[in-house]
Amino acid sequence: MLVHRDEQLAHLHWAFRACEKHGHGQVALVTGAVGSGKTQVLETFGEWAATAGGQVLSAAGARAEQGLRFGVLGQLLHSARLKPEGLRQVEGLIREVALSVPKTETGSDAGAEVLTEALTADGLWAPLLRTAFDTFLTLAGRGPLVLAVDDLQHTDAASLHCLLYVTRRLRNARIMVLLSEATTLRPAHPLFHAELRSLPRFTRVTLPLLTTDSVSRLIGEEAEAREAGNSAARAQNLREEARRILRVTGGNPLLTQALVDERANRETDSAPATGTRADDAFDRAVRDCLYRHEPGVRRVAQALAVLNRPASQELLGQLLDVLPDSTVPAVRVLQSAGLLHAGQLRHPRILHAVRCDMPAEERRRLHQRAAEVLHDNGAEASVVAEHLVASAWTDSAWVVPVLRDAAAHALSSGRPDYAAACLRLGGRAETDKGRRNSLMAMLITARWQVNPLAVTGQVSQLVEAARSDESSHSTALSAVPYLLWQGRAEEAAEAISGQGADRHGPASSELRLTRLLIALSHPDCLETVREDPSSWARAVTAPHTASPQLQAVSVLGNALMPTGDLDIVAAAEQLLERHHLNSGSLGLLTAPLLALLCAGRSDRVADWGEQLLARPGVRHTPAWRGIVRAIHAEATLRLGDLDAAERGARLALEDLPAPAWGVAVGGPLGTLITCTTESGRRFEAEHWLSQPVPAGVFRTPVGAHYLIARGRHHLAMGQHQAAAADLHRCGELVRSWGIDVAGLVPWRLELARVQLSLGNRTNAAQLLQDQLQVSRGLDDRTRGRALRLLASTAAPDHRRKLLSKAVSVLQSCSDQQELARALSDTVQTLPPAGDPTQARLFVHRANRLTQRPGRTPALPQRAERRPAPDDTTTTATTPADSPPDDDFETRDQDSLLSEAERRVAILAARGRTNRQISNELYITVSTVEQHLTRVYRKLDVKSRTDLPDRLMALTGPMA
Repeated sequence: MLVHRDEQLAHLHWAFRACEKHGHGQVALVTGAVGSGKTQVLETFGEWAATAGGQVLSAAGARAEQGLRFGVLGQLLHSARLKPEGLRQVEGLIREVALSVPKTETGSDAGAEVLTEALTADGLWAPLLRTAFDTFLTLAGRGPLVLAVDDLQHTDAASLHCLLYVTRRLRNARIMVLLSEATTLRPAHPLFHAELRSLPRFTRVTLPLLTTDSVSRLIGEEAEAREAGNSAARAQNLREEARRILRVTGGNPLLTQALVDERANRETDSAPATGTRADDAFDRAVRDCLYRHEPGVRRVAQALAVLNRPASQELLGQLLDVLPDSTVPAVRVLQSAGLLHAGQLRHPRILHAVRCDMPAEERRRLHQRAAEVLHDNGAEASVVAEHLVASAWTDSAWVVPVLRDAAAHALSSGRPDYAAACLRLGGRAETDKGRRNSLMAMLITARWQVNPLAVTGQVSQLVEAARSDESSHSTALSAVPYLLWQGRAEEAAEAISGQGADRHGPASSELRLTRLLIALSHPDCLETVREDPSSWARAVTAPHTASPQLQAVSVLGNALMPTGDLDIVAAAEQLLERHHLNSGSLGLLTAPLLALLCAGRSDRVADWGEQLLARPGVRHTPAWRGIVRAIHAEATLRLGDLDAAERGARLALEDLPAPAWGVAVGGPLGTLITCTTESGRRFEAEHWLSQPVPAGVFRTPVGAHYLIARGRHHLAMGQHQAAAADLHRCGELVRSWGIDVAGLVPWRLELARVQLSLGNRTNAAQLLQDQLQVSRGLDDRTRGRALRLLASTAAPDHRRKLLSKAVSVLQSCSDQQELARALSDTVQTLPPAGDPTQARLFVHRANRLTQRPGRTPALPQRAERRPAPDDTTTTATTPADSPPDDDFETRDQDSLLSEAERRVAILAARGRTNRQISNELYITVSTVEQHLTRVYRKLDVKSRTDLPDRLMALTGPMA
């Protein structure tokens, strides 16, 4: 569609009217970039001129017909539909002249001069020029005549000479000569243009690139073609869409129309008429735009597509093996067409279209040449390596060091996929065995972050290399983390056996890090490392001398094996704060996240996990992303959000399939088993339990986490012996490893639940008291659960105090289900003949907390149905966390306090007078009295002194 061309068409209309009214001929030249709509302007104007009483003769130049003498003139005369005898006369003259002049260089000004001299010397021009002009004059006698010539830059020299002859004689002729010309590398036909500009009635009309308003109009017109109208409410959306299109096309009408058509096809959910993808239409538009330029323009565009960054004219010249100045016109042409911005191709889609049009061998050759030129010009290793990888070229001594440096930078930037590509190429080119092993170690690090299953064979090769005398110290250590991930702890220990290093320096830090990693991930190995923390514990507080990796793992070591008075939470937070913005630090930060989890700060783990997962770079590292998601899921589970925890654990297993997790698979599986069990979907939990786990899982702390989850599921299914076996085994493992931390696995609490379900209240009480004494890592949720369960083993007079404390603790975390259970248990402690209103309020609050899809109320709504407080039979024979019956009655909502009533009641309970409440809430004293009357009735109280207890039962602590 023709938009943003009203001003240009108005100029042409004025020229036509001047020609018609005053009888003075006009000459207009329409210029613009390729694809700017010149042809459409000529056609639109021609249609208008024909309806305005004019006659239009049309012709178009073509690159392939520049050597055809009088080709454009012939087109004009044929479009005039002359009488046969007149047409034969003109054609005869054209043929005679064409055969009588020497051959000249197509399209050159020198050739045009030679042609003119030959024709003038022989006197051949005169009859033809007079006959052509007389023919045009005769046609103009019927009405204004328009001679429209498109693509002037491709017009043959002979026709140009005839056109000049006509333009010189337009003073008293009603003839308008309308020409169009595209931007070219060099000015086309400068002599012709010089004479055109000297004419008294010459007009130049330039077609600019489209603007936001014009594209908005274009989109709106497309929408109106599909809809009944275009509402004003969509105006802003149209402008935003127009800006997006302009960012891609630069305002080039040809490319813009392709994107608009693509948008229309997408909105109408229909494929293009050709049956191809809509994306192909845009690619074709880009290619059409380039092929309509000279070959030199296309070559510069291809060079810029290969470089994919701003380039100076010197760099472009070296890349294309041409003089730097010769690239300037091509860059100017590309900018005028909207394809170029800030020295590079405007958008990735344009770059993609240009690259796809290049033959593979040509693209490879340009990448190779780009690598050489960029290296010679001192470009960064990562920039040079991009072209080395694309060309697969290694025939130079500097290639491998550049690839190594680029890979190291990519790893530190969170791009393991790109690092792996560099290292694969470097490994093929490296001839030194030691350096090749080092490259292999880096390659394993990169590929593992993308897919741990892909490095199994390479890890074994690296282990074999580490056993040889030619292997370096760092090569042996680099294999350890991946051996541990695969559960090959003995091989990991063997890899570092005999490794000696000074107690200072990078080698010492690397060895200490590796030994600590083995001791923490497989606690049955290297017990002496845990027994002698002096070799690593101080690393946490030595930020300038220890490596960040050693610091991170040392923080986790201190969380699992407390040493001294180190503030684990503060140390972990400092590491996260220092490194969380580094793109390649996701793996480094998993250790402090785990440390916070073990320290009982699930809330901080949830906050940090969300920040890390929101970073754009995590999409390149599926392994670390999955690990962070698994840790975050466990943290949200401990905060009581079962839905978020299950969703996170599922995503973690989507990032990495279960076999790729190695011995760490127990982490996300354990969280999923617990979530589905707690949600009452126990058969779904059995599905996750059926997933195979390596035997080595149970040699790791993750195995203890998995045993806890499996034990809880066994208990929920009534399999008490299996539950007790799993939980006893879990306790034995963590105690034998010396990492019996409540934040890791609260196994005593879960075992106490089993004992309660079996009626062993004494054993359960002892386990719960022991759990409460394990202070390290005891979070509020675990403490609140322990207090609630301990209350079920206490005497009636002590039970309510424990439950009150449990409710207070659980209110500080967000586990609404556990809080509801504690409130429900509180109802059981109220005397049978006690206050029924207070009991009903406790029941209402408990059920309100659990009003979510798939959950049942914590208690039946009728307070009369609660058992007597000294009835211990039910407590002893019913699993402590078993879901209550869902047989309940819904109380009338009118008995609940409105928000306004609740505000008044809270202030009254705090001792405010009616006048003070009135001033504080900006309501009248009468309104306060009315609210209080309804509050007293609903809560069944007689005075202000009874309000605090009632409100506590209904809403919890008053803010």
